[in-house]
Amino acid sequence: MLENILPNDLCKALDQIPYKNLCEMRLRANDSVVVNVLGENYYLCNDRLSLSSYNAIQVSLGTINAILQRMSNNSIYTINDDIINGFVTISGGIRVGVCGEVVSIDGKIKTIKNISSMNFRFPHFIKNCSLNIYPYLVKNGNVYNTLIMSKPGAGKTTYLRDIVYQLSQKEKMKNILLIDERKELSSIFDGCDVINIKNIDVYSNSSKKFAFNNGIRSMNPDVIITDEINIEKDIEDIENAITSGVSIIATLHAGNIEDLRHKPAFERILANKLFDRYVVLSDSSGIGTCEGVYNENLICIGV
Repeated sequence: MLENILPNDLCKALDQIPYKNLCEMRLRANDSVVVNVLGENYYLCNDRLSLSSYNAIQVSLGTINAILQRMSNNSIYTINDDIINGFVTISGGIRVGVCGEVVSIDGKIKTIKNISSMNFRFPHFIKNCSLNIYPYLVKNGNVYNTLIMSKPGAGKTTYLRDIVYQLSQKEKMKNILLIDERKELSSIFDGCDVINIKNIDVYSNSSKKFAFNNGIRSMNPDVIITDEINIEKDIEDIENAITSGVSIIATLHAGNIEDLRHKPAFERILANKLFDRYVVLSDSSGIGTCEGVYNENLICIGV
């Protein structure tokens, strides 16, 4: 899926890694390419992975610029909003993070130019990976308001994809609205023969605010599912949905319950008992390790 974007040597080198094991690929100008495979970092060589940078593939600033041009179909301005937000989503839900020189005017970020680093994050659909927590989230047709948290790269989005799949199969009479702000969740299903995404309505490439407000009015959802919320920014929309009778399943960047407690708006969430379930994931025993499921009072009820 990257043959139209990456140079041939990079594509061929990546072919030696089973896609299911590939988590990230990091490109830095005039430096060696690093890949993350099953949670471990390696240098990428033409014929192997290595812990040494000797003979590792290197990319130039020109190569990074050429990749960016291909990602945008030679129209950088068309992906500028995504660049400002930190990453661009390409075919298959692959998230490409970028770093470079930030350009601001009157305190507002206008673009990132002279991009010198890229990080490709590869999504995975792991069927049934969420079954260990699913009984805590759905019972007798009742979908609990749930917040799934982990540090970056520890499996929360992978779990969320499978929860979407499980709900689409097990709760066919419910109206399920998926807010896919960055085209990561729904695109992973696109063209994949083994996944049935019937019974799911999708707002793709939409802000959460638009999708929450318009979705509740126009689509009459029973459940809204969304990835990577910002508590301070999204709390009012979440609160409005929950008090309107809509169940919410969302993810959040936080390493553990204590990290969650330190987020400025969390006290409001806890005081109003907006969420019934909190799920903590980590990579302690591999990506997607469930450290605990907690109730609305943050009391552990399962692992």
